[in-house]
Amino acid sequence: MKWSIQQLLAKRHEGLTVNEQVDVSELIDRDREIRDITPVKVTGSAAFSGETVAFYLKIKGSMTLPCSRTLADVDFPFDIEATERFRLDGMPVDEEDISLHEPENGYVDLLPYIKENILLELPIQIFAEDIDEKESPAPQEGKDWEVISQQAAENQKAEKQNEVDPRMADLAKFFDKKK
Repeated sequence: MKWSIQQLLAKRHEGLTVNEQVDVSELIDRDREIRDITPVKVTGSAAFSGETVAFYLKIKGSMTLPCSRTLADVDFPFDIEATERFRLDGMPVDEEDISLHEPENGYVDLLPYIKENILLELPIQIFAEDIDEKESPAPQEGKDWEVISQQAAENQKAEKQNEVDPRMADLAKFFDKKK
């Protein structure tokens, strides 16, 4: 997925389509959350306008991430639409335009931008469905603690509010006598 500027300019009139499978397994080393990633299918086309070329890409694949609650493996499919533009005339790119890039050493390489788009797609949290908590890698209970549901936490809070502090028990009896 790398073309020289001359190759791109030669395809200006006939057009350029992209239909490749790309290995992005290097992302496992870059982000510890990614446990596994399939080869990514990249399809799209390039449109030439003046001295720029715009790549309209569709990036599809699947990665394995840890469940935020249990650390079990969760399959996370992604389907990303991205547009990457490159300036081909050798002029510097305005730093404020984040969607316009300069070729490096006379070549347009889409692979780093594909990887960047995949990393941007990572969810903050992901949860596994239908997992037996006894088999999960993360323990659900330990010495003096356990994972409880939101409802159980609210019930415990309500019970604690109804309990009388033992230090104040005698004071509570004092108010009962006045009645």
